[in-house]
Amino acid sequence: MEANAPFADTLDSASDPVRAYIEWVGASTPGPAVFPLHEEAVLGRDKQDALASNRYICILDPTISRRHARIRRRGANYFVEDLHSRNGTFVCGERLAPGAWHLLRDGDELALASAQLVFHSLMLPEDGGSTTVITRSVDATRFAPVVDAAHAGRGELEKTVHQLHAMAQVSIALGAVTDQETLVEKLMNFIFDLFPLAERAFIMLCGAEGDSPRPVAARRRGGKAEDPSQMRISHTIVDQVLVKKRAILSVDTLSDRHYAAHASIVAQAIHSVMCVPLILGEEVLGLIQVDTSSDPRAFQEADLEILSGVCAETAVALKNFQLYSSIKGLLDGFVCASVQAIEERDPVTAGHSFRVATYAENLARAIEHAGDASLRRAAFTQAQLREIRYAALLHDFGKVGVREHVLRKEKKLHHADMRLLEQRFRYARACLERHAWGGLARRHMQEELGMSAFRREAERIEAQIEEEGARLDAFFAAIVRANEPSVSHTEPVRELAAIRDHACHGTGEPGFRLLSEDEFGALNIGKGCLTPDERRQIEAHVADSYSFLILIPWTRELAGVPAIAHGHHEKLDGSGYPMGLKGDEISIQTRILTISDIYDALTARDRPYKEAVPAERALDLIAEECRIGHLDARLFKVFVDSRAWEVRAGVSP
Repeated sequence: MEANAPFADTLDSASDPVRAYIEWVGASTPGPAVFPLHEEAVLGRDKQDALASNRYICILDPTISRRHARIRRRGANYFVEDLHSRNGTFVCGERLAPGAWHLLRDGDELALASAQLVFHSLMLPEDGGSTTVITRSVDATRFAPVVDAAHAGRGELEKTVHQLHAMAQVSIALGAVTDQETLVEKLMNFIFDLFPLAERAFIMLCGAEGDSPRPVAARRRGGKAEDPSQMRISHTIVDQVLVKKRAILSVDTLSDRHYAAHASIVAQAIHSVMCVPLILGEEVLGLIQVDTSSDPRAFQEADLEILSGVCAETAVALKNFQLYSSIKGLLDGFVCASVQAIEERDPVTAGHSFRVATYAENLARAIEHAGDASLRRAAFTQAQLREIRYAALLHDFGKVGVREHVLRKEKKLHHADMRLLEQRFRYARACLERHAWGGLARRHMQEELGMSAFRREAERIEAQIEEEGARLDAFFAAIVRANEPSVSHTEPVRELAAIRDHACHGTGEPGFRLLSEDEFGALNIGKGCLTPDERRQIEAHVADSYSFLILIPWTRELAGVPAIAHGHHEKLDGSGYPMGLKGDEISIQTRILTISDIYDALTARDRPYKEAVPAERALDLIAEECRIGHLDARLFKVFVDSRAWEVRAGVSP
């Protein structure tokens, strides 16, 4: 949204109301410099074609990065995040760490490079310090329940209020839970709040179609957990609930003719029980059972209705988790398939991205046990670990744009160039022999040499040819040695300059050189096998990876994937690429990825251009990189101490 966009148009939007806005202080653009905020907005210098018009804020200032910062609403609050901008994002004078969310309060001053902004909230603060949006005011007495004080006992009223409060807490909790394990744990706690006379509760969930339902949690009042697999369950009740989709309430169960004869009920002395299916549409997802062995009339019909309501909300949450899991599996499969396709272009390096992802995830998990307290404070959540893994898997995706002869280069000279050079040496030897024997023939024609003189001259020429041929062989052997790449920096072969300057006679044409300037430059490479131009092509894969990843609409938990992958060749002293970031400009996630990438590049199986380096030697080389200020020494210590390069059970290969 540009600076002169009409503010009133969006303020009155009923479908997407404006809850806050940003004022550009000192803006020189025509019209009001006000930016309305909806759910989320990206702030930057250029329009973002992939975002809707109300999801970006375009600030035409040359000091602003293309994607500088992002503001997002969570509940009733707004947060700002710096998107690894070049000139930084400041809130009230404090620079934000890239990728970290910062809570915004009404009146906070934001500085995006030289652009000065003020955040304004249209929300009214509550006593608890959070904010709410007032959209409508009604008479609350219309919804108040009518209580007949003459007939309702105080205890019954208090019980009803307690249950209503617990139901409200259940609704809030189910809306905030993000995984099935936490959902089950919270449900168990709330059930005993809802039903004060309940002594036991368990949850069963259905698996794949055709599989029997399995108990996933069992708890007794007081928090004592039971082993679900060892639990005795009445299959009569379970079958009736799951197959017939019936909610069951049994009062005085041991006297109930339907259940009194069942061994599991008698053995557990169940006096009263409620069992309700988890149903969404026509699909049964499982059930919740609550029972007691002390009071035969512990549960009433009102309790069954409450449990049915809890089960209805739980079924929705469970289905959402199933859908989320399916989407997560789909994304995992797409990412892995994409990486597999890219790595098939170079079979020699196959598996590199998957190994780097494993090392990076191991190192990230080990941080919470680090000896350095500052690292322990940076321990990652499960969502952040997944973000690091995706960044590691996709960090080399841009190599899809690198030409294959560069990507798979084995020596300093390409195979075809080496064959051409070999033919040139053979040609030089042939020219040498032709020139020498041709000279003898011309001299014999002019001087009519005698037999003995001719033989002596022929022997001299043969010795000369053999000597010069030995020199050519030595030259070519030196080229073969120089053509081998080195993992660490080495001095160039000294004979190369003499080979380049050596002139050979041609046949009916001017003389020629054994080495061209391009070949001489390639053979003089001190480390690796790439020429400067080829290295620029390879290094471009980092920017290409970022350009691809930034197009993917990542979720909030994975929003940092492009930036983490983008910086995996950066160095702490600013000598890396592509942006030359220094120190704290490089996130800890990216530093983890860098160490993991270098370790695998050194220790991976033998390649045509290098031999695999033993683990101890690789660690020594990385330690040297830390010593000279290229890599994070604290993280490398955790890498070594935790042996992060070892594959562990439960970690994907």
